[in-house]
Amino acid sequence: MSQKKLVESVTSREENFAQWYTDICLKAELMDYSDAKGFIIYRPYGYAIWENIQKYLDQKFKESNHENVYMPLVIPESLFQKEKDHVDGFAPETAMISTTGVEELAERLIVRPTSEVLFATHYSKIIQSHRDLPKLYNQWCSVVRWEKTTRPFLRGKEFLWQEGHTAHSNEAEARKEALDMLETYRNLGKELLAIPFVTGRKTEKEKFAGAVETYTIEALMPDGQALQSGTTHYFGTGFAEAFDIKFQDVDNSVKHVHQTSWGVSTRLIGAVIMVHGDNDGLVLPPYIAPIQVVIIPIQQQKPGVLEASEKLYNELRAKGFRVKLDDSNKSPGWKFSEYEMKGVPLRIEVGPRDLEQGHVQIVERLTREKFLVNIEDVQEKIEPMFKEIHETMYQKALDYVNTHTNEAKTYDEFKELIKKGGYVKMSISGEEAEIIIKADTTATARAIPFDQKLITETCPVTNKKAAMTVLFARAY
Repeated sequence: MSQKKLVESVTSREENFAQWYTDICLKAELMDYSDAKGFIIYRPYGYAIWENIQKYLDQKFKESNHENVYMPLVIPESLFQKEKDHVDGFAPETAMISTTGVEELAERLIVRPTSEVLFATHYSKIIQSHRDLPKLYNQWCSVVRWEKTTRPFLRGKEFLWQEGHTAHSNEAEARKEALDMLETYRNLGKELLAIPFVTGRKTEKEKFAGAVETYTIEALMPDGQALQSGTTHYFGTGFAEAFDIKFQDVDNSVKHVHQTSWGVSTRLIGAVIMVHGDNDGLVLPPYIAPIQVVIIPIQQQKPGVLEASEKLYNELRAKGFRVKLDDSNKSPGWKFSEYEMKGVPLRIEVGPRDLEQGHVQIVERLTREKFLVNIEDVQEKIEPMFKEIHETMYQKALDYVNTHTNEAKTYDEFKELIKKGGYVKMSISGEEAEIIIKADTTATARAIPFDQKLITETCPVTNKKAAMTVLFARAY
C-alpha cells in the first residue's frame, strides 16, 4: 500500500463519521476483529493506550489508600439473584455457563457483567467490626455483556475496565468516596486524555441498577453525540442488607455498611479517537501516546545520519520519553504517513543537510507546524511542546462543548436544538418527561448538573411543575 493509499483508505469524518471511526481503529492498528463475533483483539498500540490510562489511575488509587484485588470470573446464579434491582438491570446482558461440554452443571454460572455481588459476599465474610472499615478495593479485569450491536472500544461483548468497590461505616464517608472518585475521573480527562468531561448526577431512570445515586462523566463527540465515559455510585445499604454485611460500631451497635462502586473502561480509548482524531488518523495527547516522539533518519545511508539519530534516541529515552527510532528501509514519506495515522505527537527528522548546520526538524502532529531546532536543544524543547499541545487539545475540545451546549425554554426549541447535536439543558418535571423526550427525539438524560438552577418554572414537556434542570443529548 502506498503512502497516499494509507490515508485514502480512511473514510472522511464529514462523509461518514461511524465508518471513519472504524477505519481509524483498524488502520492505526489499535485493534482487530476476533473470530468470535462481538469480541475484539487489543493490538499492542491500542493496549498501550489502555496501559497508560491504567498507570495514571492506579497511581491515584494507591495514593488514596485503595488496594487492588481480583475476583472470580464467574458468579453462581443463585448469588446473582440476591439483589433484585441489580438482577433486573443486568438480566438481558448476562452470559451463562450451563455445561462443561460433557455434563450439565448443578448450578449455572454467570460470566461477570460486573462484580458487586462478588465483593458483597466477600465483604460479608471479612467485615465484623468498625476496625475493619473502610475497605477500599479495586480490581482491573474484563467483563462480559451480551450486547446485540457492537463497535470497537465503545460497546462490545467483552471489555476491559477497573471497578472499585468500597465499604464504609457511615453514609457521609461513602458519599464523599463516590464524589472523590468522580473528581479523579474528571482529572483523568483534563490531565491525560485532554477531554473536558461534564459531570453530574444521573436521573432515577438512568442510574445504575441497585444504586441510590449514580454520578457520571460525559464526553461530547464531534458528531454531537454524548458518550458516558465513566460512573461512580453510592449504594447506600442496599447490597449490605441483601448480603448481610454488618459491623459492630464503636457504641457496640450492629449496623450495615454503606457501599460505593466506580469504574471506567476501554471505552475511553474510543473517546480519545473520536474527540481528537482527524482525516489523516489519530491525534493523540502527548501524555497518553504510546509513542511520544518518533525519530526518522532521512537518507540514512549518508555518513553521520544514523549515528546522530541513535544518539538522539538514546538521550531522549534516558530522559524517560516514549521514543521510537524508525531506521527501517521504508521511504521517509511512508513513515511520515504511518506515524501521522498513529497520532504520534512529535516527529523528529534527522537529515544530512540539517545536520551540517547542527539542526534537526521537529514536526507537530496536531498543527503540522515544523520547527528547525539545534540538535543540542531538542531535549529541553520537548516537554514544553508536550504541555502546549496538550493544553491546545483540551481547550479545543472544551470550546466545542461550550459552543454545543444550549438551553431550551420550550419543547419545540428543544427538538430543534437536539437535531443539531450537542447538549441541550431543559428543566423537566421528572421521569414522565424523559420517557416522552426519548420516544420523540431518541435523546436521553445525560446528567443533572451540580449547579442547579431552573430555566423555566414549568416543564415544557408535561406542563407540570419543573423539578430539576437536566442535560440531554443523543448518545452512544
